[in-house]
Amino acid sequence: MASELSDAARSELTPTGKLRVGLNHGNFLLVKPNSKADPRGVAPDVARELGRRLGAPVEFVNFDTAGGLADSVRQGAWDVAFLGAEPQRANEIAFTAAYLEIPSTYLVPAGSPIRSVDEVDREGVRIACAEASAYGLYLERTIKKARLVLTKGLDGSFDAFVKDKLEALAGLKPRLLTDVQKLPGARLLDGQFTAVQQAVGTPKSRETAARYLRAFVEDVKASGFVAEAIARNAVAGVSVAPPAPARP
Repeated sequence: MASELSDAARSELTPTGKLRVGLNHGNFLLVKPNSKADPRGVAPDVARELGRRLGAPVEFVNFDTAGGLADSVRQGAWDVAFLGAEPQRANEIAFTAAYLEIPSTYLVPAGSPIRSVDEVDREGVRIACAEASAYGLYLERTIKKARLVLTKGLDGSFDAFVKDKLEALAGLKPRLLTDVQKLPGARLLDGQFTAVQQAVGTPKSRETAARYLRAFVEDVKASGFVAEAIARNAVAGVSVAPPAPARP
């Protein structure tokens, strides 16, 4: 069912008269590379649909990393943002349920004795990982024995993995499928350690806006809009998130 737009929700979502949308250009699955001047991709498509329903022009606020996008909520840089819903971010950002899921796994070098995702978290294993990424935040909460080597951005984690001869590279599976082609003998581990829940967020204080966004996301999933955006942008390795559980 389509979400109903109240004057209060419109006011909270467009306090400047525009819908300011924060995007992470470091995630090529959501935003096409080299499109800052006119953002393209699944996230911009969903954002423009939101702007259409609000009857407001969309102004994109561009960031190079998920961490920079999330942290900028403190400066009031955007009204809504498209990023992974992680507990560390939920103190300042009210998230919808996921609209899209991206599996995360590990890449290991040629000759690695590691055969499964479960074998990565052990003594002596160093994992290259982009800092403040959604999957990185998950690993910071869950890794017990291995050591995370945090870097700036996806390219930084790949470079550290290669240069420092680390035991594993954590990342989104679609990106790792590209990286593995650059490293003879390297391989991806089957399965996943998590599925990143890509959601829409708004500043925590905007409760009416958050309610509207939750209903909006469920509607664009159910109507097929998200699936069409994935197909239109030829994004492989991601899926539409399932419907959110009914709220009590």
